[in-house]
Amino acid sequence: MMLIEETPVPDTALPVDALKAHLRLGSGFGQDSVQDGVIRSFLRAALAAIEARTGKALITRSFGWNLTFWRDGGAQRLPVAPVVAISRVALVARDGSETTVDAASYWLEKDGLRPSLRAAGAALPRIPKAGSVLISFDAGFGPAWSDVPPDLQQAVLMLAAHYYEHRDDTALGDRDMPFGVSSLIERFKTVRNER
Repeated sequence: MMLIEETPVPDTALPVDALKAHLRLGSGFGQDSVQDGVIRSFLRAALAAIEARTGKALITRSFGWNLTFWRDGGAQRLPVAPVVAISRVALVARDGSETTVDAASYWLEKDGLRPSLRAAGAALPRIPKAGSVLISFDAGFGPAWSDVPPDLQQAVLMLAAHYYEHRDDTALGDRDMPFGVSSLIERFKTVRNER
């Protein structure tokens, strides 16, 4: 199984000014944007870490998920939430040729924790021998930072600030996320139920 982020989070969706305010960076010196590139990189790292821990896409974007077998013949749970829409399902033969599956043969079961691709009939289409299936979908709370739930916004800002403040720390260790960040994201974590 391979999940690929087809479209990245656009720079315009990143809360650069909010992180500057959170860090209490000074202004009025004629070079207010000199650290914007650094701030964007820490925001991207914090977003990725929060998304990995919660299984949620914070900003809506397109993903492609390739897998070689269905875990359940009637439904397949998707790897991230919330899924907005499934744009395409294609069967990929061993030689790489693709056959698009008729959209009437499946539907999206929207779920805040574990959305699923469900068969409209008895079963999902059969995956070719030594082949795979490619599911293209859009996932995220919305296209803008303001669409992200406030506690996840705060967790991203806190983690990005932590990365910013400790950017010179190169020591290896078994440190986890800061406690405040962990407590903010706890309710968004998915309890793994392999089905």
